[in-house]
Order: sequence, then C-alpha cells, then structure tokens
Amino acid sequence: MTSYLRTPTAIAMDPRTPTVMSETASPLSMATSPTRPGPPATTLGCPWLNPKSFISDVPGTTRWVTGHMTVVHDPLRTVSVLEPGGPGGCGMNQREAVEETARAGRCLYAQNGGFFRTKNGECLGNVVSDGVQVRDSGGVQNAQFGIRRDGTLVFGYLSEEDVLDEANPFVQLVSGVVWLLRNSQVYINQSIEAECDRTQDTGKFRHFVDVVSARTAVGHDEEGKLILFHIDGQTDHRGMNLWEVADFLKGQGVINAINLDGGGSSTYVANGSMASYPSDHCVSDPMWRCPRRVSTILCVHQPQCQPEDCSGHGTCIDGHCQCQEGWSGTGCDTLVCQPPACGAHGVCTQDGCACDAGWRGENCSQVCDLGFYGDGCNQTCFCTNGGSCDPVHGGCTCPIGFHGDSCEQECPLGFYGLDCGQECQCQDMCPCDPVTGSCHALFQGEKNHSIHRAGHCLANQMFATWREEEEAHKSKPYLSEQSWLIVTGLLTSLLLASVVGHLMKMCWGSVAHHSGREDYSYVPLTEINGGTCGSGVRGEGSQPSKEAFKMEDSDSQDELWPGPR
Repeated sequence: MTSYLRTPTAIAMDPRTPTVMSETASPLSMATSPTRPGPPATTLGCPWLNPKSFISDVPGTTRWVTGHMTVVHDPLRTVSVLEPGGPGGCGMNQREAVEETARAGRCLYAQNGGFFRTKNGECLGNVVSDGVQVRDSGGVQNAQFGIRRDGTLVFGYLSEEDVLDEANPFVQLVSGVVWLLRNSQVYINQSIEAECDRTQDTGKFRHFVDVVSARTAVGHDEEGKLILFHIDGQTDHRGMNLWEVADFLKGQGVINAINLDGGGSSTYVANGSMASYPSDHCVSDPMWRCPRRVSTILCVHQPQCQPEDCSGHGTCIDGHCQCQEGWSGTGCDTLVCQPPACGAHGVCTQDGCACDAGWRGENCSQVCDLGFYGDGCNQTCFCTNGGSCDPVHGGCTCPIGFHGDSCEQECPLGFYGLDCGQECQCQDMCPCDPVTGSCHALFQGEKNHSIHRAGHCLANQMFATWREEEEAHKSKPYLSEQSWLIVTGLLTSLLLASVVGHLMKMCWGSVAHHSGREDYSYVPLTEINGGTCGSGVRGEGSQPSKEAFKMEDSDSQDELWPGPR
C-alpha cells in the first residue's frame, strides 16, 4: 500500500462562549457586489443557531453562487454525524437522501457529510456517530472533523491512536478530503501532497480540487462556533472550486475548515425540507433535478443533554436535563439526598430519602402527625378516650383509667391507674375511682347502672347463700318420710301377722280343750274381781272359775289348761 506523508497534525479548538454574528456583516468580504444576508436566527427561536443564505459573485469570474452558512454556537450538544437512514446505515452500505435521514434524526438543519463508494454505497473514512464508532479507516490519512467528549473541535489529520483515544474519545467524527484552511491559511497544496486521493472516486485528485462544482465544507471561527458551509452548483458549470471555497471561508473569519463530499451530493435541508438546488437530473424525467442519495450527514438538532438520556433520571428539554424528584446535577446523576442528609431515620435512595416507619419530611426529621402512623405516615390510628398512637406500629398508649387495644374500655371495678394495673384498697372491697383510686368515687351513667345491677345481683346471691347455710345447719331426721312410711308399714304388717297368729292359736287351743274335757266351770269375772264387768252364760248357773281357784296352788300349767290325754 502506498504510504502517505503524515507530518501535518490536527488542530484542536477549545470551544468558547459563542456570540451571535451580526446580521449586517457581509457574507462574502471579497465580493465586489452587494450581498444578501440570510434570515436571522430568531426565525426558529434558537439563540444557539444562526443560519444564513447568500448570493454572491466569485471574484475574477462572471459566476454567481448561491449558498448557505449555518453558524452553531454549541456544537457539542447540537451537532451529530448521522448514518444514512439512521443507525446501522453504513453497515448495510445504505444510501439515503439527506432529507430522509434528517427527518429521522429530527434535524433542524442538515447537509451531506462524508464520502462513499458510488458503486456500492460503502461509507469511506472514519465515522463516529453520537459516541458510537461506526467505521475506522485504519489510519488512512485524510482531513478529519470531529468533536471530542469534552467539546473540543478537531480539524486535520489523525493517527489511529488519536481516533481510538479513550481518555477523551470522539463523540462525532467524519472524514473529508482536503484540509482547506489551517490556522486561517489556505492549506490545499499541502493537502494534495499529504492526503490519500482514493477516498474520493470522482476523478483525478487535482481535477477534484480545481473543478467548479457544488461544494460542502465544515469549519470553525475564532470563538469556537461551528460553521456549516454549502453552495449550489453543477460540475464544470456552476459553483466554486476548492481554492475559491477556502478564500470565501477565510474571508468570513473561519480559522480551520475541511472539504466534505460535494458535487451532485451537495444537499442542504432546512426544517425538514430541501433548501438547495440539486445538480442531478431526475431519472424519471431529466427536465427536473433530484437530490442524490448519499452516505453520512451533518445534522443540527435541538440541544442534546449530556448524557443524552439524563442518566435515566430526567427528561432532556432544550438541552437541559429536567431531573426527576430526588436527583440533581446537569446530568441528573447526583442524589438530592446525600448521607447523612436523611438523618438517623431514613436512607438515601434514587427517589430521595426513604423514611423509616413513623417519620416523614424531606430529611425524615418529622414524626408522623397525630392520628397517623406507619410507612409514609399513611395509616390511620384508632385510639379512643384520649389514647396516643405509636407513630411506628400504631399501638395505643392509654391514659390512666382506660385499657384495651384502642383504649375503649374503662378500668374494671376494683382496679385503677395506668393500664388498670393497681387494685383498689377500699373497705368492704368497694370500687374506687379508676383514675385516682379514691374510695370516695361517684360513678355516673352506665357504670353507676352497672354497679347497681352488680349490687342487686350480689344481694340475691348473698341471700341465697344465707338460706343454703341456714338449711345446712338445721338438724336433719335420721330417716326420711318415705323411710318412716316403709318402717311403719312393715311394723303394722308384723303386728297384724302377730295378732292373726295369736288368734289362730287361741282358736286351735279352744277347740282342742273342748273336745277332751267336757266338765269345766265358768266363773264370771265379776265374781272373781268382785265387780260386774260383764257376764257370760254357759250352762245354767254362775259359778267361779275352777282355774281361778287353782292358780296359787298349781305347779303345772297342765292343771290350768288340761290337754288331751
């Protein structure tokens, strides 16, 4: 492979605070005829952007050119190198009209950028798009334009090490052909000697430089403002050669500038619509001109935040991160609460202080309001009778004289004090005041009614107990009434049986005596006792009983009651 001179080095320009260019300034200082400045920046309401259009003649020729200069005050946040059609376009060798790519990238202004193979659409040179390295030229030397992460603008030649630098990497990078201005001096001859002419395939390198054609370039001024340059034209007929472009830019105060893809590729888009005059004839009808489908573009868009997604903690609006609650910093990458901001009752999180249960406030320094407790103090307490709620778990601390989960119960009779833990010391176990324990307590309402009912109940119970005890102390009979009836019945039965037995025995004896002895005497009782208690008739006369007279002398009963012999 042919080696190329690499002695020139890149120029790095630190961006400064931009100022708006005066609208009355001549867009082409070397022009011999009046110029027409473009519309002021306030057209779009963008103080960081100043687009201009011009029509001017070219000194020493009869040619007139029309073109655009777009001055960008904050290129780090507002300028991007975009692949054709969007991300991945270079990898697919895709080509797309600048207007289409600009629409996809939401560009306010755009113009074509790097070179490409006209046969297959391959992107040429280095390409870095929004921090992503799309293509590496492998060290092939051509003029470069890039923006590093710290906002430094880079113009010139880069080594492979420069391209791959990770300490301050490129966020945007595109390759051109020919370094037009270096430190305010035309640098074309040196570029012809130093650069690789294979990056452009439109013809001989010298012819590429000298031919009149439509042109696209990019540069910066001494204040660090980026300048996009475009002129309309048609190869060999209208436009400018690179010498004329360099002189034009130098006259406008440009310090460093490189040439980008031009000719039929030169396209300028404003507000989503093509604002240039393309040189290619339309395939469908040669009467009309159609824009060429190209490779990369330079896109001027609304300011991007750094980082673009605001670290995932905010929204990018006009280049400024609107941070979510709990985050701060230009990139929304700093927690609002930094330890020990949340104190002893909270923890710093990406959403701010996460307070412990029972605490609230930005720094978790405030106890939950009365009546609330728990995480976020969003749970309601249910303590009654003046009970206080624990702000952490919601438990009730009852006042003296009350108890229960929600302090809903007064101390039971006989108890008083905190948590009803003390017993009354009143005479006869009388109830006391539930708060003070005083025995001279007056009870009202339901409690008085309860005491009355309790007294009535107690009196009834005492009376019943007294009767039971009285009955218990009475002498009780040994036998019950039923037992006496049974005994009486048995005795009566025995008595009757005895009487019946005696009667039967008497009857049997009388019959036996009568049959064995026919002589007997009958002595009336009246005669024996000397009275008349009765009389009996047996035989004809009344004589004393024979046995009566024999009782004293008798030694044997057989003599009294003779039995049969």
